[in-house]
Amino acid sequence: MKKNLRKKKSYGMELILELFGCDMDVITSKKKIEEYIITACNGIKMERYGNPMVKKFPGGERWGVGYSFLQFLTTSSMAGHFINEGGIAFLNIFSCKEYDAEKAAKFAEQFFKPNKIKSKLIIH
Repeated sequence: MKKNLRKKKSYGMELILELFGCDMDVITSKKKIEEYIITACNGIKMERYGNPMVKKFPGGERWGVGYSFLQFLTTSSMAGHFINEGGIAFLNIFSCKEYDAEKAAKFAEQFFKPNKIKSKLIIH
C-alpha cells in the first residue's frame, strides 16, 4: 500500500480490512475492542472525536452475533463489525487526512491475530 496520495486532488483515503479466524478472546471483548480503537487511532495519528461507540448485536438471518463499533474522527470515521462465528472482523478507516494505511493494517493483524487477512486501499 502506498503511503503517499496521488498528485491530483484527493478527497480522502479508505482502508478496508477483512480478517478471518481472529482471536476470539479479543473480538468478543468490548474492552479489547475499545483498546484497539484508541491504540489504532494513536498509531496512525488520527484525532478521535468523542468516545468510541461499541455495541453488541444479536445477529440475524445473514450474520451472526458480534460487536460493532463506530469512532468518529476529526477527519471522518473508523468502523468495525465482528462476527463471533468464524472469528470474522470487517474494519474500515476513512479519512480526509492522509495516514499510514500499511501501519494500520499491520496493527490490526497483530491485535486480532487472524489466520487470513484481505485488504484494499481506495484513494477517493
